[in-house]
Amino acid sequence: MKLQDRVKQLENEVFVLYLALKDPRTPWYAKALAGIVVAYALNPVDLIPDFIPVLGYIDDLILVPTGIYLTFKLIPDHILEEHRQKVKTTHIDSRTKWIAAVIVILIWLLVLYLIIKAVWL
Repeated sequence: MKLQDRVKQLENEVFVLYLALKDPRTPWYAKALAGIVVAYALNPVDLIPDFIPVLGYIDDLILVPTGIYLTFKLIPDHILEEHRQKVKTTHIDSRTKWIAAVIVILIWLLVLYLIIKAVWL
């Protein structure tokens, strides 16, 4: 499997998690873990910065797929299959990806502002 195919598959799996997160049939504990995994996958700030050779990509290559796997174990199969079918028929345009990225960046800026404000006051 090519790297591009694997990345596309990972994007689809994150989208499946996002849909499961919004589904009322998903158990609360699975929603909690799904929220963390989706937020981390979309987060531009990594646990280990990508500029560190080899180690920088470990979180992207290990943490995200492991989080997806563990979350999928908590979600009933029929819900996952339903959302996988939705992902296959839904096209995610680049505009949607940019909107998600901007929202995550704005949240990080807000957190940074609140931290700076708390430290200096």
